[in-house]
Amino acid sequence: MTCARCRRFAVVPGGTLCAQCAVPAPPFAGMPTAVLRSPVGLGRATAALLGLVIAADLFAVVADVVTMNVTDDLVGGAGGADVVHRADRADTLYSASGVAQVVALLATMVVYLCWLWRVRANAEVFNAGGQSKARGWTIAGWFVPVVNLWFPRRVTLDIWDSSAPWAERPGHALVNGWWTMWILSLFADRAAGTQYDHADGALELRDAARLMLASDLVDLTAAALAILVVLKITRMQHRRALGGPALG
Repeated sequence: MTCARCRRFAVVPGGTLCAQCAVPAPPFAGMPTAVLRSPVGLGRATAALLGLVIAADLFAVVADVVTMNVTDDLVGGAGGADVVHRADRADTLYSASGVAQVVALLATMVVYLCWLWRVRANAEVFNAGGQSKARGWTIAGWFVPVVNLWFPRRVTLDIWDSSAPWAERPGHALVNGWWTMWILSLFADRAAGTQYDHADGALELRDAARLMLASDLVDLTAAALAILVVLKITRMQHRRALGGPALG
């Protein structure tokens, strides 16, 4: 007989749950017992702020294209006051878009982590034995070097599986796609920023702008997929909560 909770492993003798689901995961560093609370408000706020990240990325894409156009002209030998003016405008747009991206990312990060903490606690209520990482890694996993390359994905997958209705086990393609694009954006942004900072001459600036454009497009895609992940987990937990313990 398959476990009634995870529907993956055989049940313990005389029970309806497998050995993993039947044993609650211990709280992290003395943390209190998880309490079920609605993720809807935080989920909507997180999705809205991720939309702001997309808007900032679109602004950066415009700045990248403007920079590419003016550097193309400079590489082709164009000169004069008009080209100088356009180059100054491109530099201003590049700086402004960078500030917009940082502000949008920081604001989103705060609300996103609040949302993630809540849905992780809810997931523990739904399926305490289905969490492979202690609750503290929900936040710490993003900031500890090296492990931040896979811990957040693992935490999200555990939340995803624990939040799904009993009769529905959605695949991991959406989470994996989001995480892949996020990791690619991290490396692409670092490479593009380094190349731009060390560019010497119009040709190198043009190449740096092209790489920055690719980086911003990847980041935009990662943000769009993150919205889908947030909304899907929020909906699944809301549906589970309606049929389970009362919301706190």
